[in-house]
Amino acid sequence: MTVVQVQFDTDIFTTLRRTPEEVAEELRLAAATRWYALGLVSQGKGAEIAGLSRAEFIDALSASGVSPVQETIDEIREAVARG
Repeated sequence: MTVVQVQFDTDIFTTLRRTPEEVAEELRLAAATRWYALGLVSQGKGAEIAGLSRAEFIDALSASGVSPVQETIDEIREAVARG
């Protein structure tokens, strides 16, 4: 596993009222959500990145205003038409 480090001034944790571990969890979820929204990762991979179950990740996507469905309406209609 590769480790990525992000540095913040220590006052950010006081400002956010979060521990460094909580900020790290939020950053992982934010990255997974963004990458999912861009179509770069699947729900399963996004959940893995965020450290959540797939169901928890879907809930987190919805809470962030990101649709858990990556297919467009037209793609869904085509799939239904094909049977």
